[in-house]
Amino acid sequence: MAETSPPRRQAPFILSLILILAALPLGYFLFLRQPPAPPPPPPAPLPPPVEVKAPEKPVKMELSEVTGTVEVRREGGNWELAKPGESLHSSDAVRTKDGSYAVLIGGEAVVINMDPGTEVSVQELSSEVSRILLESGMATTTVRPGKRHTIEVKAAGSDAVARSTEGTFTMSNDGAGTVAVGTRQGEVSFLGNGKVVIVRAGQQSVIRPGTVGPSEPTHIPSSLLRKVQWPNGRQNKREVTVQGEAEPGSRLEIAGQSFSPGKDGTFTRTVSLKEGENEVKLKASSVGGHKEESSQKITVDTKPPKLKIKTPWQDSGGQGTPAQGQE
Repeated sequence: MAETSPPRRQAPFILSLILILAALPLGYFLFLRQPPAPPPPPPAPLPPPVEVKAPEKPVKMELSEVTGTVEVRREGGNWELAKPGESLHSSDAVRTKDGSYAVLIGGEAVVINMDPGTEVSVQELSSEVSRILLESGMATTTVRPGKRHTIEVKAAGSDAVARSTEGTFTMSNDGAGTVAVGTRQGEVSFLGNGKVVIVRAGQQSVIRPGTVGPSEPTHIPSSLLRKVQWPNGRQNKREVTVQGEAEPGSRLEIAGQSFSPGKDGTFTRTVSLKEGENEVKLKASSVGGHKEESSQKITVDTKPPKLKIKTPWQDSGGQGTPAQGQE
């Protein structure tokens, strides 16, 4: 009995030793082993691609049509004869002489028709806006639909501005403070002296010197020549005076000369005539596109009348002059 007890007492010790030895790798794994390196952070998201816009082409206007005498002036230069296809840039100007016409095209968005005796200059051109200065005369501007373009026409010598994004309108400027705008299609914002009115198709508005801004829009009148005083149909001089009254803001032409009536519509014009029969025509154009004409035939005869002098002997039965020495 005494000889078998030691192995029994050794069994728990051996079992404990085995457990300790078995726990060593586990302890190493749990406590002494270096933890694995953390996974690398995810890559930073790439910045969105930057859209590189192609450089905008320089915007210009082009003289698409030239009729009669049309002149162009480059910035700081002199007036020169214009040719179809010429380009206009900022600070360039173009003018039409009496009896002449021109058409300007600004890209795919703007068309400007210049009447006789009209001068405009280019102030700003871009893909989004065109700014034109109407020095004098009458010009019709069209902004084509769907182009997202704004046209501004300013009257020289006034703070009047017409602005539109789509449609057709006409502005006249007499150079003395009377400015009129008429709309044919779409609508136009007409500004002056701090006042703004909306001029819709078939309407016109006028700014006159001393007024508080553009008048309230009214229907475009069909009658333009209110009164014309023609001289007599027979004259002994080659210059005559024509007087009358026309719609304020209209544009007149007589004997090939373009001009504007006064702020109250009155006008006086001296016309040169040729010897013999003349037909003098007075034409009127409104910002609404209406036209009217009046004319008068005038015969000029500046030659003195021929005088016939009869002598006494021509009445004495046809006898000639008596001979000398005879009684």
